[in-house]
Amino acid sequence: MSSTTPTTKSDEILRIEAKWRGRWEADRAAFVDTGKPAGEGTYLLVMLPYPSGDRLHVGHARTYFLTDALHRFLRQTGVTVFCPMGWDAFGLPAENYAIRKGIHPRTSTLANIAAMKEQFGAWGVLYDWTKEVTTCEPEYYRWNQWFFLRLLEKGLAVRKKSAVNWCPSCLTVLANEQAEGGVCERCKTPVVQRELEQWFLKITDYAERLLEGLDTLRAWPEKVVTMQRNWIGKSTGADLDFAIPSLHETVRVFTTRPDTVFGATALILAPEHPLVPRLLEGNPLKAELEAWVASVRSQERIVREAEGAEKDGRDTGRKAVNPFTGQEVPVWLANFVIASYGTGALMAVPAHDTRDFDFAKKYGIPIVKVIEPEREEKKEDLLRKEKEEKTGGFLRKEEGEDGAAGVAAAPSAAYTGEGWLVASGPFSAKSSSSAGELIAAEAAKRGIGGARVRYRLRDWLISRQRYWGTPIPMIHCEKDGWLPVPEWDLPVVLPPDAPFTGTGGNPLEKVASFVNTTCPRCSGPARRETDTMDTFVDSSWYYLRYIDPKNGEAPFDPAVVKKWAPVDQYIGGIEHAILHLLYARFFARILKDLGLVTFEEPFSALFNQGMITRLSPTGRVEKMSKSRGNSVSLDALIAEKGADAVRAFVLFLGPPEKDAEWSDEGISGPERFLWRVRGAVDRFLATGADPQARPAKADTPAARARHMAIKKVTEDFRAFSFHTAVAHLMEFLNGAAVLVNDAGADAGETAATLRTLVTLLHPIAPHLSEELNERMGGAKSLLVSGWPAYDPALAVEEFASIAVQISGKVRAEIKLRRGSDEKDALSAAEANPVIAKWLEGRQRVKTIWVQDRLLNVVVK
Repeated sequence: MSSTTPTTKSDEILRIEAKWRGRWEADRAAFVDTGKPAGEGTYLLVMLPYPSGDRLHVGHARTYFLTDALHRFLRQTGVTVFCPMGWDAFGLPAENYAIRKGIHPRTSTLANIAAMKEQFGAWGVLYDWTKEVTTCEPEYYRWNQWFFLRLLEKGLAVRKKSAVNWCPSCLTVLANEQAEGGVCERCKTPVVQRELEQWFLKITDYAERLLEGLDTLRAWPEKVVTMQRNWIGKSTGADLDFAIPSLHETVRVFTTRPDTVFGATALILAPEHPLVPRLLEGNPLKAELEAWVASVRSQERIVREAEGAEKDGRDTGRKAVNPFTGQEVPVWLANFVIASYGTGALMAVPAHDTRDFDFAKKYGIPIVKVIEPEREEKKEDLLRKEKEEKTGGFLRKEEGEDGAAGVAAAPSAAYTGEGWLVASGPFSAKSSSSAGELIAAEAAKRGIGGARVRYRLRDWLISRQRYWGTPIPMIHCEKDGWLPVPEWDLPVVLPPDAPFTGTGGNPLEKVASFVNTTCPRCSGPARRETDTMDTFVDSSWYYLRYIDPKNGEAPFDPAVVKKWAPVDQYIGGIEHAILHLLYARFFARILKDLGLVTFEEPFSALFNQGMITRLSPTGRVEKMSKSRGNSVSLDALIAEKGADAVRAFVLFLGPPEKDAEWSDEGISGPERFLWRVRGAVDRFLATGADPQARPAKADTPAARARHMAIKKVTEDFRAFSFHTAVAHLMEFLNGAAVLVNDAGADAGETAATLRTLVTLLHPIAPHLSEELNERMGGAKSLLVSGWPAYDPALAVEEFASIAVQISGKVRAEIKLRRGSDEKDALSAAEANPVIAKWLEGRQRVKTIWVQDRLLNVVVK
């Protein structure tokens, strides 16, 4: 393709790819003026990456390749596509990388950004770099602080105590992922739980709105919607108060089954419950119990709640009073009760809850049945049975063989369904639903609870005792308490000289010039907050900053944002299904309430790509990652094969929403395909024929194949089915190659077929397709040359699949050219060995023929 012959294929490929990358950059191919109305434009966005490592590998590339393929396809169809890129630059991954390298996180982060940006260029992915956002820059995180002040004004940012993972050796708070197995990932010291005052955002105030909004997300994967619905976890039930007379205290429990309260035979608290120290006072086993509490509190919540996890508990020796039976019940602590869920306490009803049943069986807690399964039984019969078996609330005692009072055999399993109440005082013989309402009403009447809706969702803890994050804009004065940093003093900038080692506590606490300040109210000495914000704050609104990235007066101009937001198509991994996506949805509602946006859902459509995996030496399928040592270098692969071949292979791996296994040998197929495309164009051009010629006839087998290919590939791209798009292009190439090799073929027909092939190929292999298009006389980039249209009348398969039935039962399938008649169909069917066997020795009664669909031979 040049007068100078390259030394190798790879040299020529890289030269071509560099040429077109330079052309796209010079043309500002991805630039969009967001100040103008979007009109029919599309906001296409891929989740911004963490620059926590210096290079991206094949496992990362799938997201960016499929986004770029969609971007280019939409551009070719005439749609204005806004597709920006930025960097989620704060947070734990970047901080840990800097600690490992022994350099300042700003230095490492900006270096990583430069390296990744270079990689994006080499891949041929298009982004509007004029809208680039880097969240660790003060120009960005200033607005995180501004939002925090707005939330503080509205009572949505609050300070309260919370338990954290604490490493006593590193003197620092650890995220859950840093404390796996109950030890610090850095020094392997056992992690302990510690109560700290921290900042929260009250996402719980928005729980119902977040839940309701899920019903509108029809273009989101159902799995993600379900995960968020479960995370929010709406529960309808009742609060009930259990008195602990020895402490002169009451403990409130929340239950979704108030109808079972007469079967509550224990009160179980979380080890973190604030009453635990008092409960253990005076207990002769206090030291042992405290050690157990400390051990449980150091465990991760996900481990404690895991299905199948061992139910472990300790009896405090205290008694509580069931508010409806009036009987004493033991007060226990258990590992499966979580302080942050509900009230941190529950009433155990072993007969009607599987977990409680297992716990009661293990520790000998009484099991009382108070619900009879739904069945045809009269109320009078239930009342008579209760009278006959009345036991005072516990299992009916019977005389044992030795004459002593014994306990009747407990049920073999818990009955967890609804039914009719028994042994429940005035509520007996009532249905579960009506009794639950009546019991909740009675609790409210007596001032011991009442009907209640609760959510599993907890307030968003945003405090991080770390350096690399947005400083929380608060000041503490001994006289005036906590006060916000005045808005005119924003941003509060991270000091560059913090001692950064990853140990010894929060680095910001050691920078006197940062910590020591003056009170904005009394002008006296004060201390600056040294906690920084959770990085999810950064990623909760970044998509809006892209639209107006240079605004120095506000996070964005609402009038400008209104032209493009919300995002039309969002693409990223399902690992962000809950936290990032939920927080972004929460933030959108806050921004709407502040009058800054007009929508509540930030992402209209969501697509989750699958991971790329590799087989381990032991045969296990593993996620591709550097930490496992199984990643494939994109840089080396592209240097050898070219970006287009890598793109084609990654997109050809399989359905993009599914995990796909990487094979080092697999790239050879897509690589050969691209060389065959180039070879077909080269051979045609060598004939001297006009590459812009038009077909002599409109309706030919080649024209039908061309229109069918356009139809298939168009539908593939619109359905995110990139792997089948590549397959259909390979199929189309086979027909094109036949035309090129046929000296008698209409040159216009061949030229039109090759032009179509090259145009359809562009989203998959943009560099090669641009080069071939130029060589064939294309005057403009394929991005703006238009997507070919197809004629529905011509976009039909040349051959139809015909179901062949014998007396109404399908016995085989045959292929016939479309439009074939009954005679042709019978001949083809008789030539089929399976059909021939079914016809042998039988008399034909009649034949039913439906053209291009069905042949039914009725025999006897």
